[in-house]
Amino acid sequence: MLSSSLEKFITEKALNLAAYKAEHVSAPVSLHANENPYPPSPELLNELRESLEMLELNRYPDPDGHKLKARLSERLDTAPENLVLGNGSDELIQLLMQVFCNPGDRIAFPDPTFSMYSIIARGLGVEPYPLELNDQWDFEAPENFELWKKERVKIVFFSYPNNPTGNCFSADEIQKVLDNFDGIIVLDEAYYDFARKSFIEKLKEYPNLILLRSLSKIGLAGFRVGYGIADPCIISHINKMRLPYNLNSVSQFMAERLLARFSTVEDQVNLLLKERERLNTQLMNTEGITPYPSDSNFILFKTAGDGTTLHQRLLSDGVLIRNLIGHPRLKDCLRVTVGTPEQNDQFISFLTKKVSE
Repeated sequence: MLSSSLEKFITEKALNLAAYKAEHVSAPVSLHANENPYPPSPELLNELRESLEMLELNRYPDPDGHKLKARLSERLDTAPENLVLGNGSDELIQLLMQVFCNPGDRIAFPDPTFSMYSIIARGLGVEPYPLELNDQWDFEAPENFELWKKERVKIVFFSYPNNPTGNCFSADEIQKVLDNFDGIIVLDEAYYDFARKSFIEKLKEYPNLILLRSLSKIGLAGFRVGYGIADPCIISHINKMRLPYNLNSVSQFMAERLLARFSTVEDQVNLLLKERERLNTQLMNTEGITPYPSDSNFILFKTAGDGTTLHQRLLSDGVLIRNLIGHPRLKDCLRVTVGTPEQNDQFISFLTKKVSE
């Protein structure tokens, strides 16, 4: 059977879906995926080697991640019943839509933002309802939330700080949503460690609030560990949808031990915050480049010329950053992850040379 004839079996929503483009290009200076440029500590890697003998890799992992949840509970000062573990926070985003949305319902999100909200929604037959950000990339709550109700908005997602713009939205504007929206509100705090701003203290007051976090940005991107914090009622329904054994044994072990040795992560984050300020200053001083303020581990900047051409020129010199050409408001915008001092110096050196050509 020809592959073209197989399309008659494929659902319309799958045929019409544009896949997320995760770049996996080998480049000497890789600053495109918002990863921690520093590897896990030697002590943590030694623990990993030693663990491989005792983890019983021929057995299924703990389906509920008891040890990891206990460590998170201690760190977050919350009960294990308020936690759910995911294979990255992407899995949790999908589970939330499965729990709270029927086909034809809508999810709202500031726009531009993390593209997986829209991609996951469309794959589930849920309609995206983008909320245009203002010229400062900030969110402005509607004066009347009745429109959201009429449009069947069941969940509103806030990337906080927002990817790809890098900023935290106005807390006052989000508070208006908490006070007025009769639906599920998700604060996706994947970049929390770089912003150190959170709505976690609001969880008890607003049982319809859910927080998502990730360990991918602070050192374990290769292990795909995310977690959600919410009311136990919400957690119980997510667990009905969650596939069994969704987080493998090695990922659970590494996440628990990373949290146990978190001072190393904090030292790395502090270095990256200093580098973020230095990198931002250098971008501001580069002709033809306009950086936007960032609360995260990356910086969005606009180019005076063609962004795609600049992106390709940098790649030809071995520097990979993120091209955001897919969004109409991000035309000629690029996003660079904050790297090590050496990586940042290389990036700025090549950038300065390329924009002057």
